[in-house]
Amino acid sequence: MKLRYLGTGAAEGVPALFCNCAYCAAAKRRGGRELRSRAQLLIDGEFSVDFPPDAFYHAARFREDFSALKYILVTHAHMDHFYAHDFVLRGYKYAWDMRSPSLEVYGNRETGEIFRESTRREMKPQVMEHLSFHEIEAFCTYSFGGYVVHTFAAKHSSREPLLFLIEKDGKRLLHLCDTGGLPPESERSLLALGGKPCDAVTLDCTFLWDRTAADARHMGLDADRRVVETLERAGLADGATKKIITHFSHNASPSPARIRRAEREYGFIAAYDGMELEL
Repeated sequence: MKLRYLGTGAAEGVPALFCNCAYCAAAKRRGGRELRSRAQLLIDGEFSVDFPPDAFYHAARFREDFSALKYILVTHAHMDHFYAHDFVLRGYKYAWDMRSPSLEVYGNRETGEIFRESTRREMKPQVMEHLSFHEIEAFCTYSFGGYVVHTFAAKHSSREPLLFLIEKDGKRLLHLCDTGGLPPESERSLLALGGKPCDAVTLDCTFLWDRTAADARHMGLDADRRVVETLERAGLADGATKKIITHFSHNASPSPARIRRAEREYGFIAAYDGMELEL
């Protein structure tokens, strides 16, 4: 399973789109890995977790061929994770010689509503016939293209956001992004799956070093460590599991020094835009 973290920023990006705080000004000057676009994870070049408004930028910057995408799995319908307007460009006169003849999108009920609303005005019939949306919900298991996806409820909003355990060819990726920790029912459901430890866990780290409130809709390092400890006690993570933090907010000032300190003190891998890992 090949992973590429195409975007590793929170909703506003880093530096934030309309912000002139001291950190954003410094990040603009420094550039490099400190520049973070909206969250997107590419698996095996054919499977995307989320599809943000920065997808065009990701394809161009990292030379990825999104015509090869077969599956898109959406955590939730917030704009920074799902920008469905771009799907009207998948065919007709906008795209030739695409590698995958069809694209399947999986998401919750609200994601389906956004999909239909975003595409109904401009979607050509000859594009739509090769594009399908599948409604999914928490605490279910779905299979497609050799992947098995177990879904769980996130602690993020009232609109049924999802967390995923993705399996393929004996590899396991637990994707915990845009959540304030594991809700009790999701923790119980996940632990009931058991089995071997995950090869990698993606952890929301929006707050980085800032303390995570009990009712938070995102996590920081303190909450990430608690989640990892829970997984380790249950045998779902061990010393060989890659723990990857991502989804950083400009409000947490994710400077190189603060990121390196997090990696050093917690043993986490801090994702950056374009980072590649193979499980």
